[in-house]
Amino acid sequence: MISIQAKKHDNFSVEFKFGFNCKEEGVIDRFTVNSWIFVPNSLDINPEIYGKKQFYRDVKSNVRLITPSYLLREIAEDSSLPLVSLRQAMTRLAGSSDESEVNEYEYHLKMFAAIFKSTLRNHATHLRSRKQIDSAGYLADDYVAYTKATLKNFRDLYRIIDVPAVSDTIRSKFRMCDEFMSLTVEVQTLRIIRVIDRFDKTEGLKTMRETLLGLIMDERVYKKSAGYGTFTDNDEHNRKLVYHRGMLKKFIESELYIRLDKKKDGVAVEQLYYSIAAGIAMIFATAIAWFTQVRYGNITWPLFIVLVVSYMMKDRIKDLMRYYFAHKLGNKYFDKKASITIGKTKVGQIKEGFDFISPEKTPVKVLRLRENASSVDDESRIFEEKIMLYRKHITIDDKALDGVDDYPMRGINEIMRLHLIRFTHKMDNPTVSLDSIDDNGNLCTTEVDKVYYINIIFQLQHDDKNSYHHFRLSMTRNGLIQVKEI
Repeated sequence: MISIQAKKHDNFSVEFKFGFNCKEEGVIDRFTVNSWIFVPNSLDINPEIYGKKQFYRDVKSNVRLITPSYLLREIAEDSSLPLVSLRQAMTRLAGSSDESEVNEYEYHLKMFAAIFKSTLRNHATHLRSRKQIDSAGYLADDYVAYTKATLKNFRDLYRIIDVPAVSDTIRSKFRMCDEFMSLTVEVQTLRIIRVIDRFDKTEGLKTMRETLLGLIMDERVYKKSAGYGTFTDNDEHNRKLVYHRGMLKKFIESELYIRLDKKKDGVAVEQLYYSIAAGIAMIFATAIAWFTQVRYGNITWPLFIVLVVSYMMKDRIKDLMRYYFAHKLGNKYFDKKASITIGKTKVGQIKEGFDFISPEKTPVKVLRLRENASSVDDESRIFEEKIMLYRKHITIDDKALDGVDDYPMRGINEIMRLHLIRFTHKMDNPTVSLDSIDDNGNLCTTEVDKVYYINIIFQLQHDDKNSYHHFRLSMTRNGLIQVKEI
C-alpha cells in the first residue's frame, strides 16, 4: 500500500511524505505515483520558461527506510530486540577497538534512538487523537511508565562502555543519542499537554496533566545534570541550541536514509533514435543531390541551388525527427532513474519523469476531481490552466530488503518537497485594499490577501489498488498560506 501526508514545510515549499509499504511476501512490489499539478494561467508557468531542468531544481526528495515498528511497551522490556542488539554490540565494543565493532555499535545506537522516537510519537499521537481524552488516563500512565522504563534501560547501558579501553569520541555518540531521546520525550509530551489544555479541566485531566508534566520536569533535571543544552533567555545560546538539535536529528536518522545515484533514463534508446533521425535527414539530402546531378549534369546553377536547399532541409528534417522521437520517448521512458542500494545490496529502483500535458491527455477522473473542488478558485473555467504531470515508478525487492538488516523492514518513505518560489514571480501584490461602509455609515478600508490556488491531484497505484488524493495550496506573493486536502 501507499500512504500520503502533506504539510506546509516553510513559506515557499510544501512537503509530501509517501510511505511505500511492502506486502512481506518475498516478491517484487511495484508502486506508481502520478501527480497532476494545476497552475493558474496568470502565473505564466509554461514549457518555454519552466522546463524539466527548472522543475527538478525545485523538487527535493529524500528516501529513507521506514522505521521498524514497535509498541512502546515492547521496547520498554529488557528483552526487546533493539535493546538486546545494542547491549551485545556495546559489550563486544568494550572488549575490542576493531572498526567493525565501532560501526556495529554506532548502527544499533542510532537505530534504538530512531525506533524510540517513532514509537513514542505513535503513542503520543494515539493519545492526542482520543475524542474523550479525559477518559484516557490509563494511556497517559502507560506512556509515562514505559517511557521511564525505556530511558532507564538505555542509560544503564552506558556503564558497559565507561571503561578506559573506549575513547571519549565513542562515548560521546552514546550521549548524543541520550540527549536526542530526552529531547524527543519533551517534544512529544508537550504536544499531549497542549491538547489537554484545550479542554475544561476535570479532575481526570488535571491528574493526567500533572503526570505528564512530572515526566518533562524529571527530564529537564536530568539534562542539566548531564550537561545537555536547555533553552534560556540568551538568544545567541538558543540559536546554537536549535542548530545543535538539528544536527542531532540528522545524526540519529542517518542510518535510515538511502543515498540515490540518479542517472538519465533511456540514454541508449535515445541515441539510437537520434542516429536514425540523422540518417533519415542524410538520406533525403543525398537522394536530392543524386537526382539533381543525374538530371542537370555536373556543376550547374540549378544543381548548386538544389544542394544548398537540400542542406538547409536536412538540418530541419533532423531537428523535426529528433523532436518527434523525443516526444515518443517521453511517453515510454522516464527522465531519471536511481538504484535503491543499502550497503552493497540493491533493493529497488526509482524512475521519475516530468512533462506539461494538455487537458485532452489528462484522465477524465482527474479532471472531474479538479472541477469538483470549487467553483470559486476554478480558473480553468475562464482561462485554461497549465497542467504538469510528474510521474514516479518505484520497485522494491521484498526479499532483498528483508535480508539487509536484523530489524524487520516494511518498506521505504519518501519525503518530497516542492519549492514554490518560482510560482510567485508573476503574482500581484500580496494584499488588496477593499473599500466598504461600516454599520454607522462610515467609509472604511480593509486589507485582504490576494490568494492564488495551486491544485495537485495524486494517483497512487499498488498492484490492483488505486486511490486519488486532492490537495489545494493557497498562496500569496509572500508565500504559502495553507495546504488543504479536498
